[in-house]
Amino acid sequence: MYKLCFYVPEENLETVKQALFEAGAGRIGDYDCCCWQTRGHGQFRPLAGSRPHIGSHGELEKLDEWKVEMVCADGHIREAIAALKRTHPYEEVAYDVWRLETFQD
Repeated sequence: MYKLCFYVPEENLETVKQALFEAGAGRIGDYDCCCWQTRGHGQFRPLAGSRPHIGSHGELEKLDEWKVEMVCADGHIREAIAALKRTHPYEEVAYDVWRLETFQD
């Protein structure tokens, strides 16, 4: 099991989440479409050679984004990451993947 976290602008939030759910992420037991999301503030400066979705070369861009966290079973993680990269609007997608341990009572 993995935990996948990523940052996304609000206008793309639901589309990206749906692609990940369809790829098998966000399933916990008998539940699907599970995630945690919180609004925050991101920043970046596009450098020469980049093709920014938002912002201009050499200028610091600050914007509201959503951080989304969801679990993903081992057998779906590669497909989920591919779906994230395919549907996310940014040229360079900021995301983390953490391997989780599961414990039985």
